[in-house]
Amino acid sequence: MELKFKSSFLLHNPGCRKSREALNYLHNLNIDFEIILYLKENLKLDFLKSIIKKINIDPIDMIRTQEKIWINEYKSKKLDRNQILEILIKHPKLMKRPVFIKNNKGVIAIPHTEIDKII
Repeated sequence: MELKFKSSFLLHNPGCRKSREALNYLHNLNIDFEIILYLKENLKLDFLKSIIKKINIDPIDMIRTQEKIWINEYKSKKLDRNQILEILIKHPKLMKRPVFIKNNKGVIAIPHTEIDKII
């Protein structure tokens, strides 16, 4: 089943303070957007590729490199783009968040005011 989302959405982790700040910021701006709980959604590879393209970064720049799983299993390995994307699919906890996408542009919203760059 293909995931279908609005043209504006927030990849959100309710347990993350920075993600909650971005969510509140977007609500205060009265922007129409969808909340995607990416830890529960089982994101697909094509969807993740489109996010990386909209943010205009390399996949490695989406990795939370301080996480134990990254340090213990992947840090010392030489990985290509596709391998990094597969790691993000397998371990979504490693994805930097929050991510806000509006139409064909996106940002990692740290700090939450990064959202201003695309609205």
